[in-house]
Parts: sequence; structure tokens; C-alpha cells
Amino acid sequence: MLRTRLWMGAVLIALVVSVLGVDPSPWFPFLFLLLLVLSLAGCHELLQLLAPSRPLPGWLGYTAVTLLVTANWLAHVPAAPALAGPGPWFWVASAFGVVVLAAFVVEMATFQEPGGSVVRIALVVWLAGYLGVLPSFFAQLRWLRGSESAVGYGTAALALAIFVPKCGDIGAYFTGRWLGRHRMTPVLSPKKTWEGALGGLAASVLTAVGIDRWGPEPVLDGDLVREVGFGATVGVAGMLGDLAESLIKRDCRQKDASQVVPGFGGVLDVVDAILFAAPVAYWWLQ
Repeated sequence: MLRTRLWMGAVLIALVVSVLGVDPSPWFPFLFLLLLVLSLAGCHELLQLLAPSRPLPGWLGYTAVTLLVTANWLAHVPAAPALAGPGPWFWVASAFGVVVLAAFVVEMATFQEPGGSVVRIALVVWLAGYLGVLPSFFAQLRWLRGSESAVGYGTAALALAIFVPKCGDIGAYFTGRWLGRHRMTPVLSPKKTWEGALGGLAASVLTAVGIDRWGPEPVLDGDLVREVGFGATVGVAGMLGDLAESLIKRDCRQKDASQVVPGFGGVLDVVDAILFAAPVAYWWLQ
């Protein structure tokens, strides 16, 4: 299990570094494809977890996620400056509004008997928020300083949003294996310990300091206080994201979201920490 995690982790790191290093500006198509594929794969896993007790129209879930991810790129299309006027969050909010309205319209058009419409509408909105809105914070890190300086600043911002929570996850895993004694969430995630959590936070802080000082650009200005604050808060957010996905799996009575990623489980098991960490990283860096 550990060996599989190590080699698969190395493959994932190589993929991320490649996307960050060679993605051409100002479109950043590799980031778009990566984010879209991961979001759709996560949507598929959620739909499988929810079925058959809480079935949703799959096409609506996939369309909602695709619409929200694509909305992040509308304000950055060079050939259409009119789209850039309202700003990216206008398009993301508009796309989310369309999803909410569509969820109601679909239920009204297909209504047969009472008992499930409100739940399905709520699940569609939740799915769109989880796999569409939260990734939008991650995507917008790429353009924080505009297209001209996005390569350096945006690359460093994305690297922080990815590696701080994931290194925290790695630190928590190994610290928990070696030193873990006191369970942190006995029912929700029995293997997690307070010792592991502290080790994960330490790893997150060290990662934030390292990337900020030796990465593409010091987006935290090389300020130790800001680096520690960023690492600690983003690290905590990553842990909460991990626990949130555990909540989904436990509620659906499943151990993993799927088995598509050897050694890790499903796509959601890989990106869960980043989904929660992205908004916190954006608030620090915007």
C-alpha cells in the first residue's frame, strides 16, 4: 500500500509540475483540461456514491460542473474583451445561478409524485458548489496579477494551493503512523490522530515557507509571519476538506470514492484537501 502511494504520488506530482511549468498564457489550456477532467471525474464519483438511494440526473450534474469550470475562463478570452468587463466572478456567479434555476426547471418538468424533488434540487446545488464553485477559487489563482505576470505569480500561487494542503496530508499520514496515539475523529475517520494533525500542520507551514522563498515568486513577500499564517490556515482547511470527503463517504457507506487512483482511492480522495484549501489560499493571496 505504501509503495503504491509513493509511486502514484510521484506520478501526480510530475503531472502537476508539468501543468504549472509549461502551460501557455493567457489561456492556460492545460490547467483548464486538468480542472475540467478532475471535476467531471469527481462528479461521476459523487453520482455513484449517491445512487441508488438518492439518484440524480447525471447529465445535469455533468453540465453544471462543466458550465462552472468553463465560466472561469470567459473573462480571460483575449479575442472577446467585452467578456472581461464584468470580471471572472460575475461569470462564475451567473453560471451558479443558471444551475440553481435549471435544477428547479428540471424537477418541474419531470414531476410525477411528491417525495424527492426538494432533495434532488438541494443535491444538484450542493454538487455544483462543491465541484464547481470551490474549484473556481483554485482556477482564479492563475490570474491574480493579470495575464502579463500570471506565469510567475500565478504559478507560485497555484503551487502553494496544491502542495501546502497535500504536503500537510503526507505529514499527517506519516506522523500518525509513527506517533499517532490519540484519535481525533473516532467515528468519522478513525485512523486520524491529533499527533498526525500536528505533524501535518508542521509540514504545511514548512511547505509554505519553502515555496514562497524558493519558488517562482515570493507571493507572501518572504514574510515569515505571513508564511506561517498561510501554511497553518491552508493546512487546517485541507484537513477539513479531507474530513468533509470522509463525511460524504461514511454517509454513503463507502470506504473510498472509487478505485481509479491506485493507492489513494478515487479522484475525490486526491483533491478533497485542495477543494477546501483553495478559497483560503485565494483570500490570502488576492
